[in-house]
Amino acid sequence: MDSITRIRCFLQVVESGGFSAAARDMGRSKALISKYVSELEDELGVRLLNRTTRQISLTQVGEAYFREAGELLQRFDDLKDAVQQDHREVRGRLRLSAPRSFSEATLGRVLASFLQEHPRVELDIEMEDRFVDIVEEGYDVAIRVAELEDSSLIARKIRDVRVVVCASPAYWEAHGMPEKPGDLANMPCIIDTNYKHKTNWMFLENGERFSVPVKGPMHVNSAKTAVAAALAGLGVVRLPIFYVLEELMSGQLIPALEDCEVPGPAMYAVYPHRRHLSAKVRAFVDYMVNWHKQLEQHGDCPKMLDGPVPKES
Repeated sequence: MDSITRIRCFLQVVESGGFSAAARDMGRSKALISKYVSELEDELGVRLLNRTTRQISLTQVGEAYFREAGELLQRFDDLKDAVQQDHREVRGRLRLSAPRSFSEATLGRVLASFLQEHPRVELDIEMEDRFVDIVEEGYDVAIRVAELEDSSLIARKIRDVRVVVCASPAYWEAHGMPEKPGDLANMPCIIDTNYKHKTNWMFLENGERFSVPVKGPMHVNSAKTAVAAALAGLGVVRLPIFYVLEELMSGQLIPALEDCEVPGPAMYAVYPHRRHLSAKVRAFVDYMVNWHKQLEQHGDCPKMLDGPVPKES
């Protein structure tokens, strides 16, 4: 039995005026209460109570212990209540890791919307394209767009991500649009080195996956820079759709080989624990899932979502 329980029993005996009354007040047997108080005295090596058949009284050291232990236990209970309240409420600092290019492309809008709905949350966002260790580096949650490997972390899928091949209208006019994926092997391509397969672009044909080796004038670990190069007509780019969504909608980039697209990587929220998940993490992950569900329903047009996202019923 832990010391806190023994102390509670001792305090209750004093406050209730005896072992029988304390047993009634705590819903325990008189024998058990007496046992816990005796164990506390043995643990301390002092007598806290003078016992007779009719009454109890505090010893001198018992009086001092009763006063100090009561104050300490109250502070302990107050701390426990405060921690539990913070855990239940959507509030506090939330450390988030997300890929830089993805964050610059689309994350800002959903984060702003989330904070409008949860103003007591303080977001601390690190945008890096490296694979962070969220446990070692102290993150509450990370957004990852990848094919996740097995790990001890909890991953909740936010959405599937479409990967598109595209180039500028001027580029297609000059080089012609590819009729089949293999045609890309003879075209200048812009290589996003953040992509798992880098210079081997994956496609589907007759339900089978295959890769096409590509090369080109630029290898870069920034999707934003790759998009700029494609807009300048330097070559073909292959990226998750949220990096090029606005350019596709405006006609600045034109997609190709849409019938041969392979299912892209999924977007996940990754966090260390499922048990005792804090309210702020749970609220953020739920919001990301609901926001992207709404986004897909609006044809992946983020401008259609300018307010808080409806909660799932």
